[in-house]
Amino acid sequence: MTVEMQRKDLLNHVLTEIRTRRDEFEAKRHVPRDMVEQLKQLGVYRAHTPRCFGGDALSPSEFLKLIESISEADGSAGWVASFGSASLYLAALPKDTLARLYANGPDVAFAGGLFPVQPAEKVEGGWLVNGLWRFASGCKGADILGVGIGAGEGGKPLTAVLRPEDVEIIENWEVIGMRGTGSHDLQVKDAFVSDEWTFVRGGVPSIEEPIYQYPSIAYAAQVLAVVNLGIARAALDEVTQMAGGRSSITGAPKMADRAYLRISLAKAEASLRSARAFFYETTDSVWASILRGDGVSPEQTSMLRLAATQVAREGASAVQSAYLLSGTAAIYDGHPIQRYLRDAMVVTQHAFLNESMYEGAGSVLLGVPPMRGYI
Repeated sequence: MTVEMQRKDLLNHVLTEIRTRRDEFEAKRHVPRDMVEQLKQLGVYRAHTPRCFGGDALSPSEFLKLIESISEADGSAGWVASFGSASLYLAALPKDTLARLYANGPDVAFAGGLFPVQPAEKVEGGWLVNGLWRFASGCKGADILGVGIGAGEGGKPLTAVLRPEDVEIIENWEVIGMRGTGSHDLQVKDAFVSDEWTFVRGGVPSIEEPIYQYPSIAYAAQVLAVVNLGIARAALDEVTQMAGGRSSITGAPKMADRAYLRISLAKAEASLRSARAFFYETTDSVWASILRGDGVSPEQTSMLRLAATQVAREGASAVQSAYLLSGTAAIYDGHPIQRYLRDAMVVTQHAFLNESMYEGAGSVLLGVPPMRGYI
């Protein structure tokens, strides 16, 4: 068996377990640590670890497609896995710190609750950190945790890296969708963090490898948006399977025999595939520019953000279509469609993917300065 076949078999095995356990993730309100360990085996957390520390050096598209596959099995698992991309942030740590971080291997799971930024007290050699931070997705299975402690270069968040034992997780993730992400609050009391364990999110990397030239904030939006591609794929496939089933209890024709369903399903499929093509075309274009040595222009960065916002919304729209086509079956607890609907709606609410991103993209297209932090 070739290495490629072994990887495919491992992926299929892990995806099967995720599907089997997604009710467990939702009930527990987090993806358990043993499942995170399996994601490590897939290479999720070494995908963008520096090659000099054992990373796999995946391209952005390769990583995004992996997250898309995981999200098709379960949106929450895909969301948690997406933070394997945090290596782009962590590359702003000093190289000696990175050597210590990856001393035991390249598979390090990071979770961050950067906002609201809580100014830390500067003390000799570092910072005294106190505060409460929100939305720390994946914190229950993380090896290290980051919190925002002030403003760094360009107003970007200065982030302190802490060990789990220095952080209290306030389990208050009571939401309608993406329940398994475990996006709880983080509380820190009088923790000392040395200067070498702080970095600016989106700051200048200390490692010179192509992936660290990729726009980190735009990528952060992409890895979350691609979750909706996976969820939407699962939802449309579910409707397709339902359509060939038994007739309605009202005596109406089978779903597949209804013209409106065939038309709506085809439109949803076309819209989703179009957004997906735009998303990956833009990603590959920026990556090719980096590999050629041309860098990334503000216009290219903006297009990444536009493609991410669009794919998040088209994914959610496809799921809504699937729900409308599914009839009363989809309103019952335990039916996959209602979970897809709840999860997809949460993705669109993220600050990196909300409606204001279109304003930023339009500004760049027209040569008008966009909102602060957009590029």
